[in-house]
Amino acid sequence: MNITLEKKEHYKEVENLTREAFWDVYKPGCDEHLILHKLRDTKSFINELDYVIIEDNKIIANIIYTKMYNEKGEMLNDVIAFGPISVHPEYQGRGIGKKLIEVSLERAKELGYKAVLITGNDKLYKPLGFEAAYKYGITLPGMSIEDKAEFFMAMELEEGYLANHSGVYDFDKTFNVSDEELEKFELEFPKKTKREPRDSDL
Repeated sequence: MNITLEKKEHYKEVENLTREAFWDVYKPGCDEHLILHKLRDTKSFINELDYVIIEDNKIIANIIYTKMYNEKGEMLNDVIAFGPISVHPEYQGRGIGKKLIEVSLERAKELGYKAVLITGNDKLYKPLGFEAAYKYGITLPGMSIEDKAEFFMAMELEEGYLANHSGVYDFDKTFNVSDEELEKFELEFPKKTKREPRDSDL
């Protein structure tokens, strides 16, 4: 298993990997591959933390990081987020995602970043050392500490950093994509059938 930085020639393969990993998981189809595609061109994208795992001569996993923003819309240099993180369905359940997170977090610490904020399943990320962000006095726009949103999580890379940097944080606006641009982007990939919507969809 080879963990290495993503190269430009990997881009389309990684986008297809991301599409396969997220297809029909949280909603019919997915948009994570388009988010990945767009994030690469943003100022917040961190090239030094854009890792892939190569096994059997193909890319089976990817993780990317972006810088967070404060409530004034200013990009921060100390607080970052990871995601999408993708593991090909055929390789899931083998601890590959966990390994990718651990390696990239260690590198983020070496690069001087102070904290990581993410959204996701708290049952997956708490064992890795993440805690609910509200415990640090940190929220997303439109949320309050009283919401106790377990899905919004934080990890300090420098001990005590978040205790002195509470407040409202936000992700890069590129995470928001329209149905129209997704429909156009989908034309670049093999056709896939979407499942029916569910009440539990995000």
